[in-house]
Amino acid sequence: GRKGGHKGRARQYTSPEEIDAQLQAEKQKAREEEEQEEGGEGATGDPKKEKKSLDSDESDEDDEDYQQQKRKGVEGLIDIENPNRVIQTTKKVTQLDLDGPKELSRREREEIEKQKAKERYMKMHLAGKTEQAKADLARLAIIRKQREEAARKKEEERKAKDEAAMAGKRLQSLSLNK
Repeated sequence: GRKGGHKGRARQYTSPEEIDAQLQAEKQKAREEEEQEEGGEGATGDPKKEKKSLDSDESDEDDEDYQQQKRKGVEGLIDIENPNRVIQTTKKVTQLDLDGPKELSRREREEIEKQKAKERYMKMHLAGKTEQAKADLARLAIIRKQREEAARKKEEERKAKDEAAMAGKRLQSLSLNK
């Protein structure tokens, strides 16, 4: 047959009372360490301080729960300093700098540069300083010369026709006069 997996084993659950007892023991230990660091001032017996610490037990539990929820996994056990880790900080509306220069993204910068280059090219093109503008102007000059020559030839042909027609009329009028 098949061997059973690890999932069938008996599980052990901790009761809520045991968890509370462990938390109280940890808090007591932390308090004793703080008192030793302070030089034993808390051990002399300041009743107000003790009473205050007993009242703040509930808020200590909330703080610890919050920190345990905040840190996940091994983060609670090991303090890691990663220089590449970006810690997100929230800014208040009063801290925002709306008047300062805005960082443009790479695409926005490239788009602006492209528009400026296009404007510069158009200015130079209109001034006739680009290669394409020079080629266009040369082509236009050639076309103008061809049109002028064609117009001149038409004019000469028209004049020639007119002269021929006039010469023909003269011959007719001379022949009619006789």
